[in-house]
Amino acid sequence: MLEEMKKTALLGIAAGILCTCSLSLYAQDKGYWRATSSTAMSITGDLAISDDKLSINFTAFTIAEIRKLQPDEAVALFSAESGVPGGGYLYRLNVPATKRFLHHNTLCGSEETQWMVTYATGRELRVAFFSGSKMPVMTPDVIANSTDLCGTYLYGR
Repeated sequence: MLEEMKKTALLGIAAGILCTCSLSLYAQDKGYWRATSSTAMSITGDLAISDDKLSINFTAFTIAEIRKLQPDEAVALFSAESGVPGGGYLYRLNVPATKRFLHHNTLCGSEETQWMVTYATGRELRVAFFSGSKMPVMTPDVIANSTDLCGTYLYGR
């Protein structure tokens, strides 16, 4: 009986540790990210995301987290694999159209950047920027025909 209680206790501890480790391994978008795609390297360079700021090329912009990104939205927007652990958010922000980054590039051409979508899986972060005052709709059909999607970028740790 005592031996069985010890086994049960050890299994409970092991399960607790596993859950704790799984939560800490769950991808999050906060922190410093290195530009890894050619688009990110030529336009934004590295970036950093905190609770209320996005920093691109040493310039900080205020962001507001609107909601969590749904798995089907990540698939539609980033061609993410279904079932792969990851997560992201839709943010509201305002980057003026006149703001220039690396090589004098802008995020959305002559439009203000008003939305940012992130999706982190492991050590990768995908980011998309949108113009337009309306919240972006992230379904395959809408994304395929969107004039508000400014670009997608890839970063790593």
